[in-house]
Amino acid sequence: MARDLRNNSTLAEVLMWQQIKSKQIKGYKFLRQKPGDEFIVDFFCQDLMLAVEVDGTTHDYKIEADNVRQKRLEALGITVLRFLDIDVKRNMDGVLKGLYECIEEIEAKHPPIPPQGGN
Repeated sequence: MARDLRNNSTLAEVLMWQQIKSKQIKGYKFLRQKPGDEFIVDFFCQDLMLAVEVDGTTHDYKIEADNVRQKRLEALGITVLRFLDIDVKRNMDGVLKGLYECIEEIEAKHPPIPPQGGN
């Protein structure tokens, strides 16, 4: 299922992936169409416990289901950040600004553990 979603990504998902793949965002690794619990999220960063969702018009008819899904993910300690498909396509700078702000909030609550000293 996740592989099918990766192979049939929307334009907005492809555009977003181009911006966050290969640790381009503050060195964090994001995965695409990541299964977790009973859900698959568009993008996921394990180190931040952050799911990024790109909501297209199909989500207009699934608002209640999306809310239930988000509450379940949040109960698992995952922060869910949502962007509209149209914003990803037309305002990538604003989307990336929102992503950076969310990451900074997460980092402020849970500072990264510094690497252990040598010998």
